[in-house]
Amino acid sequence: MHFTNTPAVLVTGATGRIGRLIVDRLLDAGLPVRALVRRPDAAATLPARAEVFTGDLTEPESLDPALTDAGAVFLVWTAPPDSAAAVVARLAARVRRVVLLSSPHRTPHPFFQQPNPMADLHAHIERLIAAAGPEATVLRPGMLASNALAWWAPAIRAGQAVRWPYGTAETAPVDDRDVADVAARALYDPDLAGGDHVLTGPESMTQAAQVRAVGEALGLPVPFEEITPEEFRRVSEGSAPGAVVDMLLGAWNAAVGRPAHVTTAVADLLGEARTFRRWAADHAAAFRPAAS
Repeated sequence: MHFTNTPAVLVTGATGRIGRLIVDRLLDAGLPVRALVRRPDAAATLPARAEVFTGDLTEPESLDPALTDAGAVFLVWTAPPDSAAAVVARLAARVRRVVLLSSPHRTPHPFFQQPNPMADLHAHIERLIAAAGPEATVLRPGMLASNALAWWAPAIRAGQAVRWPYGTAETAPVDDRDVADVAARALYDPDLAGGDHVLTGPESMTQAAQVRAVGEALGLPVPFEEITPEEFRRVSEGSAPGAVVDMLLGAWNAAVGRPAHVTTAVADLLGEARTFRRWAADHAAAFRPAAS
């Protein structure tokens, strides 16, 4: 599908895990793409065909050049909430369609019902968008498969065991590429306009099973060692905010003993949902220990 004389699509968080993929998807579809970055030097990681704009969600007026004559915006909120109302008002006044990357905070599964400041922020922004009135599609990915890179890759690359809490907690990691594919389509496909989609992977897996899947992709045994929540807090100190650690521990604890919440939304929208095993196989190089 290619487009001519189509208003540009603005991608916020354009160098992030999901935003960067969306930029590629939109360019592949032939859409004019504007990429919003906070620092000009970040543009080096973006394709030359993307038009780069510098702006900051904490300074709503800085978005105006990127929004001029744009038709749609992918919004991922990566800033404090203070400027959210002003940003949403600007979006509503200038573009027809907004696709928001939110979270499954409305899903009744206990995993998603633990205290979570980010979920509260997402709910606030959703209310602002609903009140402002642009055509809005809300995407609610659960755990991203790429979290495994930050969580487990350092130990695996070092040839060490993965030491992690709540190994029996089940989640359904969604492939970042699937989230980006849905988001890109929602930015230009009228059939997805106004939707609200909880995006998960197709399979509920324990965290220990996910680590094993990475080992299988590598063709190497990857030991998993259960640690206590208290030890996880100690080893996470300095690498993650305490509120995030507490949120994760609460969510994993609530997930023990029950299958993860799994939806068919990705397969319904795209025809197929990538499994975590496929994600691990496609990203095995990022986990592979250095040759001795």
